[in-house]
Amino acid sequence: MDMSDAIIVKSSRLKSVVWNDFDRIKKGDTCVAVCRHCKKKLSGSSTSGTSHLRNHLIRCQRRSNHGIAQYVTAREKRTEGTVTIANFNLDIDQKKDDSLSLVNIKFEQEQMKEETVETGNSNFDQRRSRFDLARMIILHGYPLTMVEHVGFRVFVKNLQPLFELVTLNRVEADCIEIYEKEKQKMNEMLDKLPGKISLASDVWTAICGSEYLCLTANYIDESWLLRRRILNFIIIDPLHTEDMLLENIMSCLMDWDIDSKLFSIVLDSSTSDSINVRITDRLSQNRFLYCNGQLFDMRCASNILSVIVQHALEAVSEIVNRVRESIHYIKSSQTVHEKFNLMSKEVGITSQKCLSIDNPLQWNSTYSMLEAALEFRDVFMLLQENDNGYTINLSDLEWERVTAITSYLKLFVEVTNVFTRSKYPTANIYFPELCDVKLHLIEWCKNSDEYISSLALRMRSKFDEYWEKCSLGLAVAAMLDPRFKMKLVEYYYPQIYGSTSAGRINEVLEGVKALYNEHSICSPLAFDDQGLAWQVGNGLLCLPSSEKNSRDRLMGFDKFLNETSQGEGGKSDLDKYLEEPLFPRNVDFSILNWWKVHTPRYPVLSMMARNVLGIPMSKVPPELAFNNSGRILDRDWSSLNPATVQALMCSQDWIRSELEN
Repeated sequence: MDMSDAIIVKSSRLKSVVWNDFDRIKKGDTCVAVCRHCKKKLSGSSTSGTSHLRNHLIRCQRRSNHGIAQYVTAREKRTEGTVTIANFNLDIDQKKDDSLSLVNIKFEQEQMKEETVETGNSNFDQRRSRFDLARMIILHGYPLTMVEHVGFRVFVKNLQPLFELVTLNRVEADCIEIYEKEKQKMNEMLDKLPGKISLASDVWTAICGSEYLCLTANYIDESWLLRRRILNFIIIDPLHTEDMLLENIMSCLMDWDIDSKLFSIVLDSSTSDSINVRITDRLSQNRFLYCNGQLFDMRCASNILSVIVQHALEAVSEIVNRVRESIHYIKSSQTVHEKFNLMSKEVGITSQKCLSIDNPLQWNSTYSMLEAALEFRDVFMLLQENDNGYTINLSDLEWERVTAITSYLKLFVEVTNVFTRSKYPTANIYFPELCDVKLHLIEWCKNSDEYISSLALRMRSKFDEYWEKCSLGLAVAAMLDPRFKMKLVEYYYPQIYGSTSAGRINEVLEGVKALYNEHSICSPLAFDDQGLAWQVGNGLLCLPSSEKNSRDRLMGFDKFLNETSQGEGGKSDLDKYLEEPLFPRNVDFSILNWWKVHTPRYPVLSMMARNVLGIPMSKVPPELAFNNSGRILDRDWSSLNPATVQALMCSQDWIRSELEN
């Protein structure tokens, strides 16, 4: 529009404060409002109102540092209550180069389009903004009470005066609604999974002392990506009995309708064996469990290592405390510290390690403390000879025991680091590491120091309990690694079992064949079960009891058909896989990508690999791998209603996982 002959209208009728930032210009019969900051032209007609001008000022990137508070209407101020909006200035120039990029955040509503229509209509959506706030609180773990914080309310009102501030109860209800919607999406996703689910359980402790049972589903999806999703986060009695824990777990399985989809469950080593036995019995009544449940009951590998480490450190706690006190004595005085450094040079110590006191709650820090102290062993002895105040040095025998314990800790630190190297480790990585642990335990039991050998014997006994329960699952997972197949078992078992190794290797091979046969029977490539839950018992395929009487003569027919057709028509997936050469070992190898590519060649074996490789052999996250204190619930969320806590924990996990994808 040509504004050369336009005139600025000066009128006492322009009462709204919005006209402090606009010039009303009239040309002929047309009135235009021109922004004094960005010179944008909008409708200035008296019939257009001022809402569109107010909205423009909120978004104007060139406006001066004016407080937005003056544009808050009286109605909005009353809604806010006692909050006073100060003259809050925005330094646009200082922040103009900063940008916020939100990647992969999906909203249920369409993104708001940039306002270009010169009308009084507003695109602001109160409901969407309310749920954006609730989703932000969930995603970042903010306290729900933040919506009542004065600073937050001032910030929001200055940022968007049109937003009606919400109460604590309102945002809590919004979080629950988000949880319900996300849970429905999770239900639909779990129902469409191509494979089985492995469940992991953890106990969390709230600041107030309450305990929560966290159940997490682990599975490999249709894209051959390992996924982990929290399903339940329920409060339990700290004095819970086995019956209560069993019922809690079973009710969660029924709630999600995944009792027929379970492949394994991973519990802590401290959990009673009878719990898993009873879960297995309950699921076996009407549902399918592979290999009669031999791979169903698994235990956490990182947890058993942590238990063994704590057992070892408790046995030498007096010696470790004296090392700790020795370092504290040196660090507590500048004079002593300088004397110690001078003696280090005299002895010829060139170590770059620094003496530091450990954090008893992080056992890898105890290892680092002992490792550094051993470097200065001779200096400690020299200090005792030249400093009458230092009387807590260790004897030669005690230093030898520190050396032995430190070597044990070094192995456990290295193995734990392998377990936690990836956020989503597949089940195949554990077998060689744990075989190495078992071989070292056997060797440590031969130590000439009876104190150390007896300690190693107790550690070995604790590990053997885990090994007897989980070694088959570990070996099967290793067999499914095309770089090793059965060769890894054939390499380690003779070292572990000696003359009885042939029988042990055969047990693994027979277990692999049995698991493969059961997968081939249930494979959609073999037949369509039409939703029936098949069971295998004593080597025979059985139909559910409701069909058993009418189809009794055909019991085992499908198994017979599968076995005879393989013998007559060619080799099975498993035979071909084991006979073909090993895949070359390289750094960039991805076992899930390999099976994704080779699924057409091994359709049945790939289904078995999907289920086995998804077992969470270690369920401890990397940040807690060396932690002795367990998992602690956030202070702000600990005080909430248990139902709200579950909604927040589950939906936070689901939303974060969606962003990762």
